[in-house]
Amino acid sequence: MIAAALLLLAGAAEGRATIGVYQSWGAFRDAAPARCFAIAAPMRAGAASRWRPFASVVSRFGTERRGALFVRLSAAARPGATVTLAVGDRRFNLSARDSAAWSPDAATDRAVIAAMRGGRSMSVSTIAASGRPFADTYGLSGAATAIDAAALGCAGR
Repeated sequence: MIAAALLLLAGAAEGRATIGVYQSWGAFRDAAPARCFAIAAPMRAGAASRWRPFASVVSRFGTERRGALFVRLSAAARPGATVTLAVGDRRFNLSARDSAAWSPDAATDRAVIAAMRGGRSMSVSTIAASGRPFADTYGLSGAATAIDAAALGCAGR
């Protein structure tokens, strides 16, 4: 069931290959543009959504080889609202616009990914454009393996 949900979430883009499914996370490789990523659907989405919310770590392989967090929220965030990612007792403020959220810099990406490796779950919370607070919650079982598999999947690029 989880594997089917991850495959549906990742879509069937031309040139997309499944690297592997690791509990609640999957790793995929796209041919064009060349990229690899780990991705998960939320266990619990805090808002009704017209789109599929997800959390992902994209492997970047330009001059700066690192993982970068990207989250599609289950609702558009109110402009100016703080978007907070929580893993255990760690809190991170994310940059956001509409329904997208991401780490503001490389140091935050590294800290978030390190926290994800040791956590059981994470949540991303903010205030929706409607004024209602919401949080999307993700299990982290398999996240570290999927992140590593995505990095290895594009290591030669």
